[in-house]
Order: sequence, then C-alpha cells, then structure tokens
Amino acid sequence: MLFKYQNIKAIIPGVILAFIFCLFSQGINNLLAIEIFDTPKSPISTVLIAILLGIIMGNAFTPRPGMMIGLDFTQQYILKLGIIFLGIRLSFADLIKFGSIAIPLVIFCILGVIILIKLLIKKVPISSKMSYLIAIGTSVCGATAIVATAPVINAKKTEVAYAIANITLFGVIAMLIYPYFAEWYFDNNSLEAGLFLGTSIHETSQVAAAGLIYDQQFNNPETLDVATVTKLIRNTFLVILIPLFAFLYNRGEIKDQKYSLLNIFPYFVIGFIGMIIVRNLGDQFFTMENNYFHVWSNFIEYLKILATVFLTMAMAAVGISINLGELRSMGYKPFIVGLIAAVTVGIISLIYIETLNSFLV
Repeated sequence: MLFKYQNIKAIIPGVILAFIFCLFSQGINNLLAIEIFDTPKSPISTVLIAILLGIIMGNAFTPRPGMMIGLDFTQQYILKLGIIFLGIRLSFADLIKFGSIAIPLVIFCILGVIILIKLLIKKVPISSKMSYLIAIGTSVCGATAIVATAPVINAKKTEVAYAIANITLFGVIAMLIYPYFAEWYFDNNSLEAGLFLGTSIHETSQVAAAGLIYDQQFNNPETLDVATVTKLIRNTFLVILIPLFAFLYNRGEIKDQKYSLLNIFPYFVIGFIGMIIVRNLGDQFFTMENNYFHVWSNFIEYLKILATVFLTMAMAAVGISINLGELRSMGYKPFIVGLIAAVTVGIISLIYIETLNSFLV
C-alpha cells in the first residue's frame, strides 16, 4: 500500500503541470477570440496552443525528473482514458459504418508503407531493423508499435530512439497541418476528413489531437469520431504485424523470440468499445419519458468535456517532452525515409478516398 501511495505522489506534480497547461491554453484561446480577433472562436484551437506551448516551455526550461514521471503518466494513461471517453459520442451504427470503410483503407496504407520502405532502403542506406521500425511506426501506431516491435527483431536502443524521433517529428508536423489541409481539400466532409486524419498521422495521441483541432475549429465532431475509430482499427493490426515482422526478420535463422499477443494488444480499444456500449444501453433505458433522462444527458456531456480536457493535457505533456535538440542530432538519412513514408501514407489515403468517392457517386 505504501508503494502505491508513493507512486501516486510521484505522478501528481507532472499531472498538475499538464492540467495547468490545459487551463492556460484555454485562457489563451479565449483571449485570442475575444480580445484580439473579436470572433466567436479563436483561429487557433486549444489543443494546438497546448502542444505549441508545451514545446516552447519544454525546450526553454528543462523539466525536472520528478515532473517527467507525471508527464509520462499523462501521455500514457490519461491520454488513453480520454480516448476511451470519446466512445460515449458514438452509436453502434456509427462504429460499423466508419469501421467498414476504414478497414480496407488501413490495410492499403500498411501494405503501401511496408513495400515503399523495403524499396527505399536500397537507395538510402539504413539498417534493416531501422526500416522495420519506421515502417510499423508510420503505418500502425507510432512509438507504441516501435517499442513493441524492437525486442522481436533485436533492435538496438539507438535504432529505437532514431525511429521514435522520426515518428515524433513527422507526426507532430502532420498533426498541426493536416486538420487545416483536410478542411480545405475535403470541404467539411466529416467522413473523408476523418478517414484521412485517422490513416495519415502516426500516433494515437496525434490523431486524437488532430481530430480535436478539426472539431474545435470547424465545428465538426463527427470528423473526430471517424478519425478515432480509424486509428483504433490501425492499432489492432499490431497483433498481426508484430508476429509477421518477427517472422520476416528472423526467417532462415533459429531464433528464440518470445512475445505475447496479450502484451501488445491495445486494451484501450476495448474500453472505447465498452463506452459505446454504455452509451447505447443508456440511450435505450433513459428515454425522454424517463425521470433520469436529464441526468443521463448531463453525464454524457461531462464525459465529452473530460475527454477533451484529458486529450489536451496529454498533448501538452507530449509537447513538453519533445526535445528539439535531440531531433537535430540524429542525422538525416532515417528522416528522409520517414518523410517519404509519411507523405506516402497520406497520398495512399487520398487516393483511396477519391476512389471510394468515384464508386459512390
């Protein structure tokens, strides 16, 4: 019990810091809207402000190790809790509709990136381990996929660090740019914009942030829902791709590689689906004729607000943790591969969506 209490005490400062950044970002957002631009909504979303503020402060002042414990907790667990709470927004019909369209797109993106990187490493000399890490990080779920894949292909710590830095850099750039590009290109089509954001951005946190930016700036919550469902489908492909990568890398050799599908499965996906079940059961039970209908409606709204707060906190923590100096020191060759892979997955996504449109019209 004492050990658990000490752990809780250790994470509190970093979590509070992330929450302060969240509140401060909302304050800046309100200031921009009311005092500077005199508009109902700021041209810069709260999530975007939190990320940029975190990057600036995290590089101007080195966070203390005690703070980093709580910031890491925020990135790992509060982020996932926020994504789980997003499930309260969806119905079963939405999940099936979005998922059935997203699954083929996810498969095309994964195959495209893997094939591309296998061709690229013949021109840009990086290690095969690095290529596998960049491929799975770009196509599936960023740093989580990289860390889960590294042990089964015996990747070195430096290769893991390079690959994660790669994913972080291009994922953050895409997260900041793609919501505005998606609005311009898809003309406020929530399904198409959500599919694009959910497949072309690397990390789960980055996709959630991009979807939230889109929602906050263009008043289109369905885009966040589609992007979230699409990204969580991508995450579940870890269960297939990590064993596949282990086989491809170790084929022809006798390797005593041990990995557990239970350890690599993203369990917060189950939590997300569980929240959809809660929403749909609640809607069936707490109808407008029910005395507790307003209580149920308020509960849903509170969870939506909590999801936004938790995701904003997580992105502030991500921003604080990005060390720009480390990114500059890692050389350029892996980043060339990562840049081409990031652009390619976006292009594949656009081609698929345009092709889907031609069949639906």
